[in-house]
Amino acid sequence: MLWPSTVIGAGAGFAIASIPGALLGALLGQAMDRRLQLHSWAHLRERLGGRSVLRDDEVLFVLLGRLAKCDGRVADGHIQQARLEMQRLEMNDTARRRAIAAFNRGKSGKERLGGYLRRLSLQPHAAEGMLRACWRMVWADGRAGRQERELLLDWGQQLGWSATRVQALALEYEPPRPALTSTGLGYQQALRMLGVAAEAEPGQIKQAYRRLLSRHHPDKLVGSGASPLQVREATERTRELHQAYAIIRKRRGF
Repeated sequence: MLWPSTVIGAGAGFAIASIPGALLGALLGQAMDRRLQLHSWAHLRERLGGRSVLRDDEVLFVLLGRLAKCDGRVADGHIQQARLEMQRLEMNDTARRRAIAAFNRGKSGKERLGGYLRRLSLQPHAAEGMLRACWRMVWADGRAGRQERELLLDWGQQLGWSATRVQALALEYEPPRPALTSTGLGYQQALRMLGVAAEAEPGQIKQAYRRLLSRHHPDKLVGSGASPLQVREATERTRELHQAYAIIRKRRGF
């Protein structure tokens, strides 16, 4: 990690008094970095531009604001989720005001957060908590768009997470899909799902069911490098096939 004032102080000190000057300049610069919380050149540019350096909790709400605005409009669910995150963190009034300002700052999409995220990658607990809060925000409106997923994968990488780990975390917060039986899956729909005609023989139906089950079963993905999301989708597809076959068997009496 490059501390900007430390580097500048060391350089200026060396120019004035060689190595002793560089050491003294580095110490003074480091003290300034710590006092002003300058962890990167981006932080220094923000200070020079009159913008305050973000605290860790503010970084989180900048990320949440960016995700909420991803689709062009901040939904009521996003606002409610931001409030829930404030409650989760037990923020007082002052912290809440900072969080709201950071959320609005994030909606602009102009923040450069790489330096903050790389610093947080050294704090595994904080990094994981941040990604979990981000996935909760993504699913606040009931769906996760491509742009939101790409942002999470990018931020996860800067936080030191692999794409597989980030995707696996997403599954913990994805709203459960309704079972087919609860949506009133009918006999004709079940036939179409298995790709068989109403007059098909029981043996043909069973053969079609087994063929589809073999093709989509999640066990086929083991060791193939498939993502957790792909495994989840295969599992749901298998469950749907089981339900469709059960409906046909009950109707046909075999």
